[in-house]
Amino acid sequence: MATQARPGTLRDRLDRIVLYQVYPQSFADADGDGMGDLDGLAARLDHLSWLGVDAVWINPCFVSPMRDAGYDVADFLHIDPRYGGDAAWDRLVAEADARGIAVLLDLVAGHTSDEHDWFRSSADDPADDRYVWSPVAAPGFVPGTGARGQFYKPNFFDFQPGLNFGYARSDPNEPWRQPVDADGPRRNRDALVEIIGHWYDRGAQGFRVDMAASLVKDDPGHVETGRLWADVRARLDARHPGNILISEWGDPARAVPAGFDVDFFLQFGGDDDGAPLKSLWNNGAGTVHEAWEPRVAWADASGEGDAGTFVAAWESVRDAIAAAGSSGIPGLPTANHDFTRLVAGDRTADQVRSALLLALTWPALPSIYYGDEIGMRYVPGLASHEGSSLGPTYERAGSRTPMAWGELPASAAVAHESRYLPQDPDPLRPTVADQLADGDSLLRFVRAAVALRRSDDRLAARAPVEVQSTGAPFVFRRGSLLVALNPSGEPRDVAIDGDALILLGHRARVDAGVLRLDPFGCAVVDLAPVDDGAETTSDPDSTARDSTERNSA
Repeated sequence: MATQARPGTLRDRLDRIVLYQVYPQSFADADGDGMGDLDGLAARLDHLSWLGVDAVWINPCFVSPMRDAGYDVADFLHIDPRYGGDAAWDRLVAEADARGIAVLLDLVAGHTSDEHDWFRSSADDPADDRYVWSPVAAPGFVPGTGARGQFYKPNFFDFQPGLNFGYARSDPNEPWRQPVDADGPRRNRDALVEIIGHWYDRGAQGFRVDMAASLVKDDPGHVETGRLWADVRARLDARHPGNILISEWGDPARAVPAGFDVDFFLQFGGDDDGAPLKSLWNNGAGTVHEAWEPRVAWADASGEGDAGTFVAAWESVRDAIAAAGSSGIPGLPTANHDFTRLVAGDRTADQVRSALLLALTWPALPSIYYGDEIGMRYVPGLASHEGSSLGPTYERAGSRTPMAWGELPASAAVAHESRYLPQDPDPLRPTVADQLADGDSLLRFVRAAVALRRSDDRLAARAPVEVQSTGAPFVFRRGSLLVALNPSGEPRDVAIDGDALILLGHRARVDAGVLRLDPFGCAVVDLAPVDDGAETTSDPDSTARDSTERNSA
């Protein structure tokens, strides 16, 4: 086990941490039943420790009928038996604490399963205003099945009734609209604090909040929703001041001033409906998400894309957060369970080092989706599973396939590959085992990038950035560091003044005042190196092979 000291709370270290997202049913299976579980994750924590991440975010693992893969919660206070129950949670926290890795849970704040006891009680009691009910059929409402005989408002799928947090505006034609300070909305707000506090008391150090912007209805500018989260955050901080809240809002300029420590740029959200992230990755455009119109993305091998849209959005977010006096930061994910991986469509694992290095060197909180560190691909053509399909061309199952561990050494902790979904059928699919044995692998490159991110103050999320170009190559300065990223299939040159040392590079070299990037090359260059006799190297792991390798997975 590679224990790593990480002093201070997560909030203290917010601008330095690296987050890793785990889809628990797909990550690792400890008991061999084919379903990934929390003991499987615990058995693979040495991989995360070796990789160097500070925190792991787990998709919902609470008691659920799993019609939406756990986002339909039937009991917020217990771990589902398929993941090992509450005892498995305690074991996971103990193992993670021993490695200095924080565990974050995923809170579905805006709705429950229709099998939750709250909903069953409300469906039978006309006085229960925990959910939004209408006595008559109304647009967006579906019929309930209880003795109440009314219609309820779902928050996502029809089997996910929306919790009542009130409406920002009243309407005499819609008498079900309660104000945000009515009894039902206040009761639900209190429940959020109780649920999060319960898991904080049991060892969680933060939450990612699903659909965080969806709580208060008809809320222009999400003003009342922002006030709600500011209240929740203040009450939680009174007991757990060092823990963090990350939102799935997709609009950091609004979410972070509302009280979240981090909000991700996402494939949706904001005034431009996710355009910043789409302009970077646009993974598999036109194949899995009808809303992602075909476009040339910065990460495309054509070299015709441009990161200017993303940079402009990030600058706007930075200014909005500063104006609000917030200490929070935006987040930049490599992918997640809701949109396609970096390796998708025609894009290969050989092409994505620049994208991964961007996520790990840009001034934001980086989130690595499980398997992206080895270049797992979005697998097309899978059947819908546990609510993964959101439309005829929006299938999420391909982003949720089992983590590809491969044949790991006997010294590794015992855990099986999940069979929750079919494994990538490509016989050349990447595995952790294969890449551990390859000194030039993507896995070792990502490990070196994580180490650099965590060790160099110039790469902190709140440290300055100066953008020099946004195409291919994308070049920016982080203090005296220069980051140059060439996602294209053509070589690119970057002029460099003075001395330069490549701290981390791939297919990159310095030649007579020029940084030469081969196709898909990238580098982090120190423009003010200390003369200690070190040689320029493009081997990202040449000094990182140590005794932790034998326990790395």
